[in-house]
Amino acid sequence: MAVERGSAVIGMALIMLSLILLHSENTDAATFKVGDASGWRFGVSNWPNGKNFTAGDILEFTYTQGMHTVAVVDKNGHDTCTVPSGAQIFRTGNDNVTLVKGENYFICSVPGHCAMGMQLAINAS
Repeated sequence: MAVERGSAVIGMALIMLSLILLHSENTDAATFKVGDASGWRFGVSNWPNGKNFTAGDILEFTYTQGMHTVAVVDKNGHDTCTVPSGAQIFRTGNDNVTLVKGENYFICSVPGHCAMGMQLAINAS
């Protein structure tokens, strides 16, 4: 009986340790407000210059709801200002997007806005 209790205690301790480790992995993530105080706007494409991004970091897109969107696109969508079928599009005006490792691309899907600089290309290590 004592062996079973000891095994149960060890098992619970391992589960708790695993949960703590899983939770602690996200503590290094940073949150970046796209466009700084001005938010997601025209001419924001140079905003990432000089910043270092890591997978798991969060981009906070703030803008007037109904005026803009945030579309998560691929390189072609970014380069041609087109939203591929099935792309995720945010419209709330206060959208948080978690970066994945490698290239991350975003555009405003409102016609003409991407061409006027509402696009981002961010490489997360």
